[in-house]
Amino acid sequence: MKYTIIYLIRHAETIDENGIRNTSEDLQIINEKEILSVEGEAQAKKLSENEELKNLDIIWSSSYTRAKATAKYIANVNNLPINLDDNLSERKLGNLQELGEFMKDKNTRDPSQEQLLDRTFRTSDGESAEQTRKRMNKFFDKILKEYEEKRIAVISHGGSIKFFLLNWCTVNENVKLVYNKNTILNIKSPCLLKLTFRKDELIDLEQLD
Repeated sequence: MKYTIIYLIRHAETIDENGIRNTSEDLQIINEKEILSVEGEAQAKKLSENEELKNLDIIWSSSYTRAKATAKYIANVNNLPINLDDNLSERKLGNLQELGEFMKDKNTRDPSQEQLLDRTFRTSDGESAEQTRKRMNKFFDKILKEYEEKRIAVISHGGSIKFFLLNWCTVNENVKLVYNKNTILNIKSPCLLKLTFRKDELIDLEQLD
């Protein structure tokens, strides 16, 4: 029996200060426009040369600039267009003051890590881990039905990928995702995960980077 293979990819590294942050645009627009650094461009190109990412059938990406920039290299190698879906977007952070209050007594400096532990927390105009997981599920439910037995690349974001993986992973004492009791996943930038499905059942999950 053939399987559906999904390569779930976190975008390459971004630049910390790219000029966009100095505008009067709100945080959500800034987040959507964040670009890859020079190193990130090199990472994305190297990622596209991975043999696993050749001979793909279709490519899907978040509409955020950094995700599309990462997808571009993979698309060029495969001579495929990039399909966009907003369900792959990063979780909405929302009000920074409220987020700061949430983070002030936390052990890590990464809100997405802390939201793995508190999956219902959200700022007044942001998203919780659980809300993000549900919209990611909506996307993957769709493509598993439409592209059965195909090889699919999906480019998304750190928080959204982590929350989606909660469908199969636990969280250890170091606030890291653990698959199958002993595989610790590192959702860094960039990150390449291989998910193997039979119909809509996950058979295997591997980190390839």
